[in-house]
Amino acid sequence: LACRTGAVRRGTRGDAARAREGRCCCPLRFRRACLLQARCSSRPAKSGMGKQKKARLRSISSLRVQKTINPKDPRIKANQEELVKKTRVQREALRPRHVKTTPTAMFFKYNTQLGPPYNVLVDTSFINFSIRNKIEMVGGLLDCLLAKATPIITDCVMAELEKLGPKYRVALRLAKDPRFERVPCTHKGTYADDCLLRRAESHRCFMVATCDRDLKRKIRKIPGVPVVTIKGRKFTVERMPEAFGAPRT
Repeated sequence: LACRTGAVRRGTRGDAARAREGRCCCPLRFRRACLLQARCSSRPAKSGMGKQKKARLRSISSLRVQKTINPKDPRIKANQEELVKKTRVQREALRPRHVKTTPTAMFFKYNTQLGPPYNVLVDTSFINFSIRNKIEMVGGLLDCLLAKATPIITDCVMAELEKLGPKYRVALRLAKDPRFERVPCTHKGTYADDCLLRRAESHRCFMVATCDRDLKRKIRKIPGVPVVTIKGRKFTVERMPEAFGAPRT
């Protein structure tokens, strides 16, 4: 009999009986080393039915359909983006809304705060086209509105005229006329359109004189603010029915 420890000796009947029972058949001095190696080589070999069964189970497991991830699983990137979008919408719904208050001077679309003497915010383009069409500013506004009108020049409009250079020195000299009222600006930069738009929206006592298409489109969205433009070498007013001296647009 031979053990995994390498001990070879002549077997006895008791050793054979222990081998049949699956116990160690080594002598006492080798038995401890044999137990450390976990199994004696004298154990009877197992039958080959286990290998066949394993092969059969392996073939059955290969035929099984692999598990797919749930399309609603939160680990999917599309589901994460949808969850973020949903939470953003919920936060915006819970956020308090700031509703703009209607000015008390407005009676529907009619502005009761407008009246002579009129305050007219003048744009850079309006001054240039007035000089090109040879229209005197104060007299043209008087003929259009049939009332006294005060042209108002802001600091950003004056800065735009100064930036245009010596080509527009006549417009700059006209803007420095003492009959024009000068209004200071507190905002940064020299972009005049936003300044005029903000003033017209916050104080509904102004009229805006401009020939700029974009600025006129923005001013038309503010109810109760008339727009003074040039048409047919004359000043005209939009959305002001009591201006009888203005030609119809």
